Amino acid sequence: MLQVVRMFDTLLASKPGGRRVNEDINDDGVVDISDLMEVVNAINAPVEDPPDAPISPELVQQWIDMAWTAYDGSVEFQRGITRLENLLIEILKSDKTEMKTALFANYPNPFNPETWIPYQLAKPTDVKIAIYAADGTNVWTLDLGHQAAGYYTSKSTAAHWDGKNNTGEQVAGGVYFYTLTAGDFTGTGKMLVVK
Repeated sequence: MLQVVRMFDTLLASKPGGRRVNEDINDDGVVDISDLMEVVNAINAPVEDPPDAPISPELVQQWIDMAWTAYDGSVEFQRGITRLENLLIEILKSDKTEMKTALFANYPNPFNPETWIPYQLAKPTDVKIAIYAADGTNVWTLDLGHQAAGYYTSKSTAAHWDGKNNTGEQVAGGVYFYTLTAGDFTGTGKMLVVK
């Protein structure tokens, strides 16, 4: 397991134009999403010896984002993503530091026609999400009302946007921004609708 996790850390650390490390976990001759699924399976397997260093919530969220970007619609793929989401929840629950309200990257991104916007709340508060076009025009608003403190990261709990505007029409392809307002917290993310 340690070798697999370190391999994926290396893949995530690779930057465009930088040195790329070839870690073909399943020995099929290609470093691709199937190697990521091997990592997911290894993470979900029982482990006698935990990793040297803890896996951060930010790293797992990056894995989730990467998996949604490459999602092929298969049941196996969905299971792997669900395992990663469950891992993120467990890490967040076990984190000894005080939970903070946070907005995470939407998934999938880019997307067509729908996406999910995950977040976490440090305390009970009123929650609202607004979607804006690149020119600043509000295209969709979701008032989620008063929500308990907790993790809203899975497809069943994250905010869902079907790619339609406030009048029910599909939005045009392009860059959009989403803003989470939760009490005193405001966070913004960027997403891409593809047509």
